[in-house]
Amino acid sequence: MPLSLPFDGAISHYFEQEAPDSVRRAVEEGRKRDILTDDAAFPYDRWMSKSDYEDVLDALQIEMMKLQHWIAQSGARLVVVFEGRDAAGKGGAIARVTMHTSPRVIRTVALPKPTERERGEWYFQRYVAHLPTAGEAVLFDRSWYNRAVVEKVFGFCTDAQRAAFFAQLPGFEETLAEEGIHLIKFWLNISRAEQMRRMLRREEDPLRQWKLSRIDVEGLPRWQAYSDAIAETFAASHRPAAPWTVIRADDKYRARLAVLRRILGAVDYTGRDDSVVGRPDPAICGGPDLWHPGGS
Repeated sequence: MPLSLPFDGAISHYFEQEAPDSVRRAVEEGRKRDILTDDAAFPYDRWMSKSDYEDVLDALQIEMMKLQHWIAQSGARLVVVFEGRDAAGKGGAIARVTMHTSPRVIRTVALPKPTERERGEWYFQRYVAHLPTAGEAVLFDRSWYNRAVVEKVFGFCTDAQRAAFFAQLPGFEETLAEEGIHLIKFWLNISRAEQMRRMLRREEDPLRQWKLSRIDVEGLPRWQAYSDAIAETFAASHRPAAPWTVIRADDKYRARLAVLRRILGAVDYTGRDDSVVGRPDPAICGGPDLWHPGGS
């Protein structure tokens, strides 16, 4: 017996009845590995080939093992923040970073919604509890930036609470740096049509349906509200001490390689092979000036 669609098929309904015509056409006309962005300046129209991707991925994951060993032996501390719209590929990128690493050294933190007790605490408090000790790296699958974007879009915080967050944020992140913690912040960006395509795939695939939440569904018509909140966040939090790395992630393969290269290139670990690490593709990886809201 086939599984019913999650949320009574709300994603399909949105696509068929409410999505902008340009988004619907892009999804319907696009082939499987076509890049659907509406940004005419984007340099690629297809994903990179899987064989080329896997060859580079294998080499970069060997470098990740060197980095892991260096972190464990040196007592270094690394924090990597992964942010982005729903279905931007955060989980997939994290999975490729950690595919061969030990959770004793490199662990992932994906926090659920705060408990009643946590709602009464200092906002950053529950994230502090998960920061790395010496010889450890922590990858945050969503982070303290929930307050800046998701909570703003859905009204889960007041304007005063969000203003307080932005006021305290520089001191918080600068304290991490003063403590000797390496901090890398990723924003994975996708076009509206690509998000829609990925959401539809999750809805129809029983092995992917667990990835969907009510927030994902209710966020679909709030594209512009998300765009406004993202732009405000970059303006308030992109600083020399804690810059954002924006990755155009419509092509998951290129995005994952850019993530790995950015992490590996940020740390001067023992034995780093710069001929392998190279540099992230500047066409898809840069600062907030590379961000394109996409859609309408």
